[in-house]
Amino acid sequence: MAVLHPESASDIAATIKHIWLMGPRSQLTVAARGHGHSLQGQAQAHGGVVINMESLKVPQMQVHVGNSPYVDVSGGELWINILHQTLKYGLAPRSWTDYLHLTVGGTLSNAGVSGQAFRHGPQISNVQQLEIVTGTGDMVNCSKEQNEELFHSVLGGLGQFGIITRARILLEPAPDMVKWIRVLYSDFTAFTRDQEKLISEENSFDYIEGFVIINRTGLLNNWRSSFKPQDPVLASQFNSDGKTLYCLELAKYFTSEEINVVNQVGQKKLCCYSRGRHFLLSGISSLCSPIFQWN
Repeated sequence: MAVLHPESASDIAATIKHIWLMGPRSQLTVAARGHGHSLQGQAQAHGGVVINMESLKVPQMQVHVGNSPYVDVSGGELWINILHQTLKYGLAPRSWTDYLHLTVGGTLSNAGVSGQAFRHGPQISNVQQLEIVTGTGDMVNCSKEQNEELFHSVLGGLGQFGIITRARILLEPAPDMVKWIRVLYSDFTAFTRDQEKLISEENSFDYIEGFVIINRTGLLNNWRSSFKPQDPVLASQFNSDGKTLYCLELAKYFTSEEINVVNQVGQKKLCCYSRGRHFLLSGISSLCSPIFQWN
């Protein structure tokens, strides 16, 4: 029926309180819409009100440095913008999603899972504080110490316990550079065994994620144009067109002075899994590279 473009959290609270006071006979429903990547119509409200969270005009995100750095951001802020701002201070969020053009409120309402989750937990495990507009139109601050039940209900609650209008996100020092590796498998058992082993090891990679792909678009050729395998002959022999493949995506953070050590350690670790069942592609990049925007 309507789309609300709020300038403040108070606009959201006033709208929801008005609908609440109308009572259930109005049959009006409310949905918060971030960047429009939700599934199964979650960002729509049939015959109701959609709240465009990206319209929030809140104070500029505040980065706090120190022993426990964090950033205060709007629920409608995109993660890519948070990355750009925090990197100015040599910091970055501890846990990500694979695609960064998503809103804070959107991913925190789900979980926010990616390759850092085995080390830091999903994004919802790296939040200190939230500002929430409840279903009755009340604005509430919550954390592990304050309104704890609401705090844990909203995180991963699919928007059913309130709308996230502000979040305090934990940060960590950003690395200077990253060793980025993809390992392709044709055998599922070997793929899962290696992934579990890498995750369980101490001082392993900083990012580990596995996924399934069907190579119908010349995927290997596209990768070879961006990354230079050590053995191009082997790459040409990897006949995979139309096959189901399994991929481990790995990353190791380091400083520019550690580049030789990281290369040696990384190759040594991966050689343990080198039994003719996979094909390796790797590259080195700074954190600001498009690689880490996952576009």
